[in-house]
Amino acid sequence: MKKYDVLVIGAGMAGAAVAKKCAIKGLKTAITDFRPYGGTCALRGCDPKKVLIDAASLREQVRLHLGKGLTGDVEVNWQELMKFKETFTAPVPENMEKGFEKAGIDTYHAPAAFLDESTLQIGQETVSAEKIVIVTGARPRELEVPGAEHTITSDDFLNLEALPEHITFLGGGYISFEFAHLAARAGSRVTIIEHGPRPLKHFEQDMVDELVRVSKEAGIDIRLNCEVQRITQKANEYEVSLEGEAGRGTLETGLVVSAIGRVPEVGQLDLNKGNVRHGRKGIDVNEYLQSTSNPRVYAAGDVADTEGLPLTPVAVYEGHFLSANVIKGNSKKVNYPEIPTVVFTIPSLASVGLTERQAKEQGLDYKVNTHDARQWFNGRRHRAPAYAYKVLVSKTDGSILGAHLVGPQAEETINVFAVAMKAGMKARDLKSFLFSYPTMASDVSYMA
Repeated sequence: MKKYDVLVIGAGMAGAAVAKKCAIKGLKTAITDFRPYGGTCALRGCDPKKVLIDAASLREQVRLHLGKGLTGDVEVNWQELMKFKETFTAPVPENMEKGFEKAGIDTYHAPAAFLDESTLQIGQETVSAEKIVIVTGARPRELEVPGAEHTITSDDFLNLEALPEHITFLGGGYISFEFAHLAARAGSRVTIIEHGPRPLKHFEQDMVDELVRVSKEAGIDIRLNCEVQRITQKANEYEVSLEGEAGRGTLETGLVVSAIGRVPEVGQLDLNKGNVRHGRKGIDVNEYLQSTSNPRVYAAGDVADTEGLPLTPVAVYEGHFLSANVIKGNSKKVNYPEIPTVVFTIPSLASVGLTERQAKEQGLDYKVNTHDARQWFNGRRHRAPAYAYKVLVSKTDGSILGAHLVGPQAEETINVFAVAMKAGMKARDLKSFLFSYPTMASDVSYMA
């Protein structure tokens, strides 16, 4: 049996950070992952997705400026775009493994399963560890309807060799909307099926309404309050049986992508044998990110039941606190700053802080600054089909409670609000700040 000071399960961004920090401090460290090293963000999520969407967004910018100084048009070449995407993803596993080896970290490529509180089976190896760090992230939620085996996941979508004429996305979350906008600009007809009355329900709904409007203008068919009953393969297509407000019906499509959410990746770990308490939201941890039932175990990121949003920067942020507690003993409690989050549609939807509904629920005294900014200079020069904002400001002390944007480069502008909120700046501070002009960020002073 091999013995380690620290065993890290999951070789994504958070796992890599934890393993290297522990190894640098002289702890005998190992890491394992049953998938290629790199994790969801680098291989199956944020990074490849953004490479693809950037190309589609550029295509849209050209289209919007036809007759306004540009002539001719461009099309998305899916095969060439996928090859370009591979230049980012393909080198990651090998480069990460080399980094681990250089740091003196033992590497494994197999699922890990608990045998008892300190011992695990990793492939053909049995190992024990003083501290066990679980950062396995999340996986796509399984669809439970007849014919679910005919669907693909977001992982599969990012590796498609070609796009069919029509694609159906199940679920009204950020994955469906991002990929729908990408596919629509790449030439496919797109339908989104959402079982509830509102898509993107965790975002400010006024801004979501704007995004839904421009999504429909882009040709995306969005069906709300609609349930999938069955998926049937017919020759080279699929028939999706639906039931909604308009009654029952069917939809013929070339591809069905299940994007109904993600769940903690704990299935292979055999957590019960390790006395690791867990639930629907992941592994139960305390304020030190330590298991509430097995003190040897720590967890962070999407696999842990924490206050943090399911975002890669949050997983890495939690990983820094976790590392300190593993190395030095429990001394650092996680405190979460305001965390911006983005839906990378075309244009993007961005948010940080409280929505108006949340502010009302908390009984806060606030005012709302909101406006359709399409006729502002930045909106006009971008030919923006949507550009709007909603900023919540405390009437008590003038602090910024939340900011919500939809429009060109919203994913960048939202960071200005996030920095201001973390720094404790007031709305008046942003209003009086001299931003470089004409930039998108210069609109922040008016939004505040």
